Amino acid sequence: MKAAAKFAVVLVTAPDLKVARQLARAALSARLIACANLVPRIESHYWWQGKIERSGEVLIVMKTARTRLAALENLILANHPYDTPEFVVVPIKAGNARYLAWLEDSLAGRDVPETSAL
Repeated sequence: MKAAAKFAVVLVTAPDLKVARQLARAALSARLIACANLVPRIESHYWWQGKIERSGEVLIVMKTARTRLAALENLILANHPYDTPEFVVVPIKAGNARYLAWLEDSLAGRDVPETSAL
């Protein structure tokens, strides 16, 4: 499915729902994403500064066009409270044609250069 290759899913974690909502709203307002799903109350276990840590977080699942990834990353890095926020891109290989058309329509209306700083 060639149309699907234009899109990606981006995973970002946030410390709480308030921050997750702010990041999602900022990305939506800038037309950098078509959709954000907030998955509250995940428990993250990770290495940080030489120690194993554990914390409660919110997972943000964002759907976007690959051409908007650089601008989205800039927005997340500029507005995220973590020193090193998660920003993981998962390419979309296939998807429902109507959903992919909705993604494209939702992201239309604003050209965002790949190197745009927000």
